[in-house]
Amino acid sequence: MVSDRSLTLRLSRLAVTAAGALVYLFLALPVLVIALSAFSPDPYPQFPPHGFSLRWFEALMQDEGWMTSLSVSALLLIVATPVTVALGTFAAWALARLEFRYRGALQAFILSPLMIPQVVLGIALLYVLTAAGIAGSLSGLVIGHVVVALPYVVRTVSVSLAAMDRRLEAVSMSLGAGRWYSFRKVTLPLIKPGIMAGAVFAAVTSFGEVSVSLFLSAPDTITVPVRVFNYVDQTFDPTVNAISVIFILLAVLILVVIEKTLGLVKLM
Repeated sequence: MVSDRSLTLRLSRLAVTAAGALVYLFLALPVLVIALSAFSPDPYPQFPPHGFSLRWFEALMQDEGWMTSLSVSALLLIVATPVTVALGTFAAWALARLEFRYRGALQAFILSPLMIPQVVLGIALLYVLTAAGIAGSLSGLVIGHVVVALPYVVRTVSVSLAAMDRRLEAVSMSLGAGRWYSFRKVTLPLIKPGIMAGAVFAAVTSFGEVSVSLFLSAPDTITVPVRVFNYVDQTFDPTVNAISVIFILLAVLILVVIEKTLGLVKLM
């Protein structure tokens, strides 16, 4: 009886392990296909590749359009991410700690980009930024990316604020510290995991944003995702696979840095 139960338990574990392996394989297979196809010497994506070549990475580096798009996306990432994190952190703190009328309406307004279709949001931003005279500029793209990424920062920071013991802030202020000093010295260190998680979400959202960027970009401010979208529509060679491999390597590098410095578990 005991052996039958042990056998059943082992078979169940084996089935669960096999199912998990299949899920991971299903998720990793598209990445594997893209990565291997990027090294194909053929003038079109092919899997498995018939040889090994770096010609598409060389073509990518020699293409002025791709390099311009990479610089635009990198600059957007550097500017939009800290702005989004700062605004989202203060917004989440205000919604969690301050009492004022229409707080629920303000929170719904801040989180509305999560519910509004991206195409509608892009059209709306296009009208507003055109009226302001900054449509097609880098400033307009920054505003658009901040609007799209802000809800993610607000949600992650709000979760950290909800899990934080508010008595710590009360104790700090009872000892003579002001609200701003308590926020900097007590609240910020305690909600740091939520802020870092929001920064990761904001960076990923900004770097991969397509719908809004399609409406707000100009010929000299085309981001990498928009260029990929246009390139796939017009051309069919492994250059897109090469840029995808670079994205994958950057993502892995970011994950490694976060794991070594903060720990991925703390950001969950």
